[in-house]
Amino acid sequence: MAHSIVTQAPASSYYRATATPYDAYAPLEGTTHARVAIVGGGYAGLNTALGLVERGVRDVVLMEREQIGFGASGRNGGFVFGGYSLGEQALLDQLGASRARTLFDLTTEAVQRIRRRVVDYGIACDMVDEGVIWANWFRDPTVLRQRQQLLAEHYDSSWQWLPQEQLRERVRSDRYHDGLYERDALHLHPLNYAIGLAAAASGQGVRIHEDSGVIGLAREGAQWRLRTKQGDVLADQVVLACGGYLAGLRPTIDDAILPIATYVMVTEPLGPRMDDCLRTRAAVYDTRFAFDYYRALPDARLLWGGRISVRNRSPNAVKRLLTQDMLRVFPQLQGMKIDYAWSGLMSYARHQMPQIGGSGDGLWWAQAFGGHGLAPTCAAGELLAAAIAAGDNRWTAFADYGLQRTYRPFGYLGAQAGYWWQQGKDRWKAARET
Repeated sequence: MAHSIVTQAPASSYYRATATPYDAYAPLEGTTHARVAIVGGGYAGLNTALGLVERGVRDVVLMEREQIGFGASGRNGGFVFGGYSLGEQALLDQLGASRARTLFDLTTEAVQRIRRRVVDYGIACDMVDEGVIWANWFRDPTVLRQRQQLLAEHYDSSWQWLPQEQLRERVRSDRYHDGLYERDALHLHPLNYAIGLAAAASGQGVRIHEDSGVIGLAREGAQWRLRTKQGDVLADQVVLACGGYLAGLRPTIDDAILPIATYVMVTEPLGPRMDDCLRTRAAVYDTRFAFDYYRALPDARLLWGGRISVRNRSPNAVKRLLTQDMLRVFPQLQGMKIDYAWSGLMSYARHQMPQIGGSGDGLWWAQAFGGHGLAPTCAAGELLAAAIAAGDNRWTAFADYGLQRTYRPFGYLGAQAGYWWQQGKDRWKAARET
């Protein structure tokens, strides 16, 4: 069968414009059988597929409605670090020290696994293993001190203190005060990482099909039948891993998340002007609830992301909003051209934790990674692969974070109101310090 070459999709995305070319995976045709069928070609689905073949389960089919990495997996900031959208203190309060540490460790182990896979599979994704800086937007250092102590005492994670003068040597902005440096973190080209995961899985026998949206899922005897417009898959086990791009196959699974938009833009190449802003290869984010996040790219561009919203805005609207945010931190970039801007949908749960589970009849799900996704999706893929391949029950550590209904569309109103409330608190705190 003829293959086309996948190079660029939407021109607004820097990641798509610089994506690794690959032979497109042919759409599903006819009826086929598999031990495991995975719906979704993002990180959760790809990590599950790769985890399965690494355990010797090679009878795996993965179906993606669009292209590999089409959703949040190919649109995010590319940060890789431990933890979840639910903060470390809340995790500790809810689960106690031992269980909180178990879940946290899954993500720090995933960071190591991502490093190894990039090397072992030769994934060309511009990995920069230089850590992440958490820069304090406020003068009061309490939030930094508390988190540094909490991570050291309960999670065996050591973050280095960056006094203001050292921080400003690295991040050339008067906006920040002190900071913390997390060495055990990295950043990469997220779409090329997804493409590399797909190549690694396909190379070991996973049958990947793009342009193969699943439109029906039904129990048929001891198996599941998954229907697409072109063909069907009969599978013993099914994994739904669709994130914010809902599959519409199981209402209880779709209803448990809110698809929330986030925004990213990329400047024109800065050349020597990059040194006017950043003299570090670490990625950066700040201490507000609605924080900015950014990092230098290999071609001397600045990637800038931030804000969360229930609105999936146009590229021009994203440019306007994020340029305002960028100039508050780096006014020296006034007049800099923005070459790319885009938005994408992440999946959030009300409890702010991933939903990783199974129904006991061969149906599994992994979703709600809430903008913290590279390490947690890797952890989820390992847990589901171990469960399917060997009956491992470690996935039940997430049992407290189940499929809570979000009551869309009313849930959007609650989420937006909560976001505005937290923004207001940040503004009030900043105003009190002036």
